Amino acid sequence: MDFLIIGGDAAGMSAASRAKRNMPDMNVVVLEMTRDVSYSACGMPYNIADPEREIDDLVVRQADVFREKQGINLLTGHYAEKISPQDKIVTGRTIQDKPFSFSYDKLLIATGSSPAVPDIPGISQPGVMSLKSLDDGRKLKSYLTENNVNKAVIIGMGYIALEMCEALAARGIQVDMVKPRAGLLPWMEQGMSDVIREELKSKGIGIYDGHKIEQIQKTDSGLSVICSDMELKGDMVITAVGVKPGSKIAEDAGLKLSIGNSIAVNKQMFTSDPHILAAGDCADAFHIITDQKTWIPLALRANRAGWAAADNVCGQAIELPGIAGTAVFKVFDLQAARTGFNAKEAEKSGFEPVEVTIKSRSRAHRHPGNCPVWVQITGDKKSGRLLGMQIVGKEGAAHRINAPAVALHAKMSVEQFVQTDMAYAPPFGPTWDPMLTAANQLLKKL
Repeated sequence: MDFLIIGGDAAGMSAASRAKRNMPDMNVVVLEMTRDVSYSACGMPYNIADPEREIDDLVVRQADVFREKQGINLLTGHYAEKISPQDKIVTGRTIQDKPFSFSYDKLLIATGSSPAVPDIPGISQPGVMSLKSLDDGRKLKSYLTENNVNKAVIIGMGYIALEMCEALAARGIQVDMVKPRAGLLPWMEQGMSDVIREELKSKGIGIYDGHKIEQIQKTDSGLSVICSDMELKGDMVITAVGVKPGSKIAEDAGLKLSIGNSIAVNKQMFTSDPHILAAGDCADAFHIITDQKTWIPLALRANRAGWAAADNVCGQAIELPGIAGTAVFKVFDLQAARTGFNAKEAEKSGFEPVEVTIKSRSRAHRHPGNCPVWVQITGDKKSGRLLGMQIVGKEGAAHRINAPAVALHAKMSVEQFVQTDMAYAPPFGPTWDPMLTAANQLLKKL
């Protein structure tokens, strides 16, 4: 069997490796348009924070390892341009502009996502950068090394934007953040969002939400982000307004698209063509709360979906149940985490949401190192089902979120979650874990 894969990052290389383990004699070919495969994209902001670290430290496995040890025909510098489903052929061009053509029995599209670039005049000029691929990281880190960057402006306030604030501040660079829409992390409970806002301000970060951006201009001293009511100056500008699925090659091939123009797949990762699968950030998923389609790009999902795609190509009929949208990120000294729905999302999905926010402690009463932890929890009034949770604190948020994530997968009620047997010791939390305290309060309202 000829198994052809477009894309050599998380989903693509997971699928390639899994397929060769399942069927060592399978002909597995991977087309990757860049020179990098199998790297930790999520680690880039933390790498950029340290000028002494090489960006290539983030490479998990070198391309030659896949070729020599696993027998995968990994072709870097190969840009796939067109899929011809009737002929089962993929064509494209190499980085040297040489045409190529590969046939397939089964094809996996693992083209990931790309930065969403806002339509702002001047955004394509030198000094305006984004961060998605490892090569983006190289260029950004080189720019910081080769230029006297004392101040940066970040357009956007999502996960990457917040992580880059910390990275740049660690290098002594002053940072301003700006976006047109009012509200920092609008999906988060307002009081908890305010905690993060105050943390950013305490570190000297300028926060300018609710300012329409009109253009980016080159000036004698650097760059200027001009808004309708103010102007922010910097030596560089970073755009971090989110990502979009890499689905154009699938759309051009006539495959069915889904939420946010992601590629529609079933629970076995097959697209609308029975010979073509898709996995990773380019593809949609089922949400485990509603069993309806969603698109939430997640690293673990990409790797898991790559495995599932390979298993199904090898005839094992594996289904993935879905995702809960579990995510965690760091903002200077704060951890912020979420899983499932907030009240607005739950209502949109047809539930009758009830929510509670509590403030608790990260450790037992008067134990050294104690600090506040905020927990927001959402449940359904009609069924009593747990629908989601958010946690913010200087410690104890990142790994706590895994408990409600598992509860969502198990479709537990709030009452059942209240009765779960959680570990206790004074250095790690109070007798009643903050999540249980929040769940008890929500149970009263339900």
